[in-house]
Amino acid sequence: MSARTKVTLLAGGVGGARMAEGFAGLDDVALTIIGNVGDDDVFHGLWVSPDIDTMTYTLSGLINRTQGWGLSDEGDRALSTLRTLGADTWMFLGDRDFGVHIYRTERLRRGDRRSDIAADIATQLGVTSRILLPTDDRVQTRVHTDAGWLSFQEYFVRDRSRPDVRGLRYDGITEARATAEAIAALATADLIVIAPSNPLLSIAPILGVDGIQATIRSAAAPVVGISPLIGGKALKGPADRVLTSLGHRPDALGVASIYGDMLDAFFVDHTDAGLGSELARLGIRPVVSDILIAEPAAKARLAREILRAGLSTEAQPL
Repeated sequence: MSARTKVTLLAGGVGGARMAEGFAGLDDVALTIIGNVGDDDVFHGLWVSPDIDTMTYTLSGLINRTQGWGLSDEGDRALSTLRTLGADTWMFLGDRDFGVHIYRTERLRRGDRRSDIAADIATQLGVTSRILLPTDDRVQTRVHTDAGWLSFQEYFVRDRSRPDVRGLRYDGITEARATAEAIAALATADLIVIAPSNPLLSIAPILGVDGIQATIRSAAAPVVGISPLIGGKALKGPADRVLTSLGHRPDALGVASIYGDMLDAFFVDHTDAGLGSELARLGIRPVVSDILIAEPAAKARLAREILRAGLSTEAQPL
């Protein structure tokens, strides 16, 4: 093993970004994130990548801490002008944020790889961890509701996750191929971690890319997951309601069951300690901790516990 532990984190959303912060703050960890691109979409002619941008802004220290997404010290003059001109502006894009989307879209038009663009944005904004895309192909999450099929952003932002979810699909996923960088990061990791992100909306679009899940299963590294639910309630977002709507248990056990035998260990909150025996019956080692990580010290503390649990061959006490 190298002097710094190589951690590869699969992550999306605010929960994923918070977990990334925890690992990024550890001097003995070399962190690589494989982010979710299923939320990507076009607004005002620009290619927007919300989950990748949230990760980038968080790790650069530029994130709006109050809302957990977008840039701090943001304005909305460009969006206000678009609104005056009659454009549909339910997707908030700040003035500073527009600059990133303009840059990304211009480079896409020049034919640059999506992975290279994401890496360059992160580097220029001061991110020292590696942010990788699972694929350079276009993958977009679609949500089936009583009103029909919606883009993810229509469901999540415009409709505020209110509609009942009747089904999900990931357009382009069957044609998508994993990037060489993502495969290498998984194959050479000392530890693979699945962040406390929505398993169906944030992690499934990563795992569904050809080559990703197979590489995880064949990798030598242990795989540790963290529940995005505490006491059956989502820490942020609609994970509990989406799980229920699609026939999964809306609790930590339901999330672990989705990942199944990919997992070696799974972190649950003290509130869910009673699920330990059921997790063990699935062949997953349960680890009970405080998984609420809103504060910087909590993020680093949980990251350190995950390292200890993941790299230890001894079962952790419940």
